[in-house]
Amino acid sequence: MSTFVLLHGAWHGGWVWQRVAPLLRDAGHEVHAPTLTGLSDRAHTLHPAVGLSTHIQDVAALIEAHDARDVVLVGHSYAGQVVTGVADRVPEQIARRIYLDAFVGDDGDAAIDLQPEKIAGHYRESVAGPGFGWLIPVRSLQVLGVTEQSDVDWLSARLTPHPWLTYTEPLRLTGAVDEVPAAFIECTDWMRVFRTHAERAAARGWPVHTIPTGHEAMVTAPKELAELLLAVAG
Repeated sequence: MSTFVLLHGAWHGGWVWQRVAPLLRDAGHEVHAPTLTGLSDRAHTLHPAVGLSTHIQDVAALIEAHDARDVVLVGHSYAGQVVTGVADRVPEQIARRIYLDAFVGDDGDAAIDLQPEKIAGHYRESVAGPGFGWLIPVRSLQVLGVTEQSDVDWLSARLTPHPWLTYTEPLRLTGAVDEVPAAFIECTDWMRVFRTHAERAAARGWPVHTIPTGHEAMVTAPKELAELLLAVAG
């Protein structure tokens, strides 16, 4: 039995995994899907100093509090940065790290600099305007490949602005993360913002898998995603 720790991306909360988590539990695994500080159902904890290191601490503390071993750490989108940081901090407790359409960063990399230049520009403009200089307003779900109106409605009611510092604070790594096996899953049925990260993963010799759905795979293709996570986790 493994312990899956499922990490949501920007604007979301742990609830976004509720279509996937039961399928992993049915396969006999323990599952945690925390909401990171300052987001969604934890929006009451939001303040300008919430950054990448805050979210890394969130997850490392959860793993340590449960004394979790053989952890399969899954990060979606922005949370690829969190996966890398956590695996570097507690590598002995992580069996595998899985990047789901996510950032693959190195020491010194900030998420904003890992995005395509045009998209990074949109983020900076929205932060400077409606984000009051410290928040990233919620992005269009249609841009992310969510096409079913029921899914759009379900997500929209729960998404909240994301702290900008998480995108500008760089990863600080010791190199211990390199001890932890990694894999990448790319979602291919949208604008494929993370294609370069899939290519980076492949160049590092990681297994790279694809799933033909939009960026929000845990919502739009939960069964296929759960099956792939189980297969990748071994």
